[in-house]
Amino acid sequence: MKVVNKTKNKVLHENIKDAKTFEEKTRGLLDSINGDAMMFDTRWGIHTFGMKFPIDCAICDDSNKLQVLKTNIPKRRFFFWNPKYKKVYEFPVGTLVRTGTEVGDEIVVEY
Repeated sequence: MKVVNKTKNKVLHENIKDAKTFEEKTRGLLDSINGDAMMFDTRWGIHTFGMKFPIDCAICDDSNKLQVLKTNIPKRRFFFWNPKYKKVYEFPVGTLVRTGTEVGDEIVVEY
């Protein structure tokens, strides 16, 4: 699956993992290498405890509009947002800046 910033017509990631189970969401990118990306639904926030590298994070509403973004989240941190938003995208650090992604952009998944 590919994740695209439709507003900017930029590919954010070519091969994003879709975490569906509680275990997949809990593990997140902990066992991944730098360069992996993941998407999942949660309203409670994320953590980077146990991560080997920083990440970028994008939070979208139900209409796929980017509502919150956080770049360069370091290891051993929590990141919380308004729980009315639940679509979470975690990217390699630098992805959001490199693609010019901003709050209000439409993010879509292409299969």
